[in-house]
Parts: sequence; structure tokens; C-alpha cells
Amino acid sequence: MSERTAPSLVKLDELLAAIKTLPASSAKDEILETTEALRRAVAAFHMEAIRFRMYSVERQLRKDGNAKCQEAFESVRHELETAGFHTRSHAAPGQTT
Repeated sequence: MSERTAPSLVKLDELLAAIKTLPASSAKDEILETTEALRRAVAAFHMEAIRFRMYSVERQLRKDGNAKCQEAFESVRHELETAGFHTRSHAAPGQTT
């Protein structure tokens, strides 16, 4: 862990805690596994894995619809982007690259 990734890892731990409160299901298990993989990617500074896992976690959380988890995920995205990590495979509408 570095100073650059520390805030993101804190937010990821908060997201993981929120996911663990979800009712037991195969969807929860899948989200948890993917989010744990995202945490490992951030800890390892693996840029491509971060982008891929962010996409996967976001897709799974949108399908699940849990507002608390989605809010925690957006906090993770904010911290990663503040640290200089690219979390999307393309620029969002209205953004320049």
C-alpha cells in the first residue's frame, strides 16, 4: 500500500463491509468476490485490472440496486480518480481525455 492508494483501499474496505450486509445469495457472493479482486488490483497498482474490475463491480451493483453499496462504490471511484487512476475504459459524456 502507498499513500496514493491508501484512501482508495479504505473506501474499498467500506464497500466490502456494505456488501457483506446484503442478504445471502449467489449475486452477493459474486459481487463480494469481484470487489475483493478489485481491492487486490488497487493494492498492486494494476491499472488494467482496476479498470476491468471497476466495470464489473459497477455492473453487478447496478443490477443489485442497493443504494448504500452504490454510494460506497462511487466513493471508491472518486478516491481512485483523485489518486490519478483511470476507472473507466472511456471518458464519460462531457469529459475530455
